[in-house]
Amino acid sequence: MADINETGTAAETAAPARRKNLEEKFRDWLEWWPWAHKLFCRYEEILVYLVVGVLTTIFSWFACFLAEHFLLDSSDTFQNLIINTIGWVAGVCFAYPLNRSWVFRSTNPHIVKEFGGFAASRLSTWFLDLFIMWLTVNVFNWNYWICKIFISSVIVTILNYVFSKVFIFKKKK
Repeated sequence: MADINETGTAAETAAPARRKNLEEKFRDWLEWWPWAHKLFCRYEEILVYLVVGVLTTIFSWFACFLAEHFLLDSSDTFQNLIINTIGWVAGVCFAYPLNRSWVFRSTNPHIVKEFGGFAASRLSTWFLDLFIMWLTVNVFNWNYWICKIFISSVIVTILNYVFSKVFIFKKKK
């Protein structure tokens, strides 16, 4: 677009600068530390996956908290199962769009099919989590939180990443 300046000649006006999104600001900030920038670029997908995983865990636990404090009684075995199921469903619904857009940058137009595969893979690792916790806590009598944090969560996180990378959000060649 041309404007007329004081001398009467046409002058081009610059388009307004586009605002940077959070990712661009983060990348600009990282460039101040070349070693960190190189490390982030090399492991970006895994690092973002871990951040999304932490956010998903917080969201899932918050859903459990709300269900337990306002809807159900966790001392009842069946209601405790429902509380944990609510947390799992909330976590899967929260994790899918973040994994799709931030981690794996999927452009698959078949979102419903992709989500179905995502939910099915998470369901399989949820059953694995239940089995690991039963085996380690109820059969071997190990500490619940040690098993949950250092055994089950590690195995489930790795498998969720592999399933997502290899089967759900695979890049077309």
